[in-house]
Amino acid sequence: MPDVSEDERQHWDQRYASGEYRPRSWPTALLEQWIPRFRSGRALVIACGTGRNALYIAEHGFGVTGVDISEVAIERASQEARARRLDVEFVVADIDEFVPEGAFDLITVIRYRNRELWPRLVNALTPDGWILAEHHMKTRADVAGPSSPAFRLDPGELLREFEGLRIVHYSETIELADDEESTYAIQRAVACNGDPGW
Repeated sequence: MPDVSEDERQHWDQRYASGEYRPRSWPTALLEQWIPRFRSGRALVIACGTGRNALYIAEHGFGVTGVDISEVAIERASQEARARRLDVEFVVADIDEFVPEGAFDLITVIRYRNRELWPRLVNALTPDGWILAEHHMKTRADVAGPSSPAFRLDPGELLREFEGLRIVHYSETIELADDEESTYAIQRAVACNGDPGW
């Protein structure tokens, strides 16, 4: 039986290498909105792809580790970090099995869902550390994104997964994509492991 993780790595490597998957170069809007409130420190970016959010966080003074299963994506992220003269640690890893080492002041999980991973991320937060999460959500509406419900969040899922944290922002929306041609169902949460400062 083939290794599922190896199949997934090859799938994403091919998508990045062929140009079929065209990742955005700008950070996610949720991160742009919230990063001024986060104290700098150590950050972990899960499923970092070609590094758009990891690089943006590094530009704001964080020491950043970005993790992704695709070697092609990580190489492109590393090249961009060198071009920008940013010191970012990029790691190729099977995120399904990934266990964060040490503690982080900020963890981001953008457009990736793994129910087994959530508690590991919560445990990797520093006191007063933050998690910022965003992903496609299950809906009856006609939306773009993952075709299988298995790759979408249940309604209220991030509320339940982060219920031990202080959730300071939560939303479920149907919205236009950046190209204003596609519509997405998106769930977002920002949560603090302690005192957010207000």
